Amino acid sequence: MIIITKKLRPRRLVAGCVLFALALGVLGAGLNLIQEIQTAQVVAQAGVDPRNVKTNADRIAYLESHGWLTSPESASVEDIRLPDSFDASYADYLALQSDQGFDLTQYAGKTIKRYTYQITNYPGLQENIWASLLIYKKDVIGGEVYCNQGDGFVQGLDYPAKEKSEG
Repeated sequence: MIIITKKLRPRRLVAGCVLFALALGVLGAGLNLIQEIQTAQVVAQAGVDPRNVKTNADRIAYLESHGWLTSPESASVEDIRLPDSFDASYADYLALQSDQGFDLTQYAGKTIKRYTYQITNYPGLQENIWASLLIYKKDVIGGEVYCNQGDGFVQGLDYPAKEKSEG
């Protein structure tokens, strides 16, 4: 039997520990990067995140994520104070927002901004189609696509139009 012994020097021990820690750091950073990429892919598949929508470009990107092409600037910006309590006259509108995953009731009594953009790619219609985004602070809390001419309609933000309801 042959036994080989080697003296372990403190410098080599420290260097080995540093290399091991560095390898763990690189591995951790790689795993974090993979997780960030996966999160970005989920957001991309579901559309732009409705949080942190601060600028005109953010609002247009949000509408584009739902399939809409819009005017480069908003046609109007309004401050709207939501009612302190929603009565029965709001039932259809609240249901439309709820179907999209928005709950306006939690913003009762708050002042929000409504940004309205002209839609340029609505199937079969070229004019007077609008998209409104309801924004509280920097978060999208609701929205709709609508036409206010003729019989008119209101629908959710997703393209293509799934259902048209008279409004």
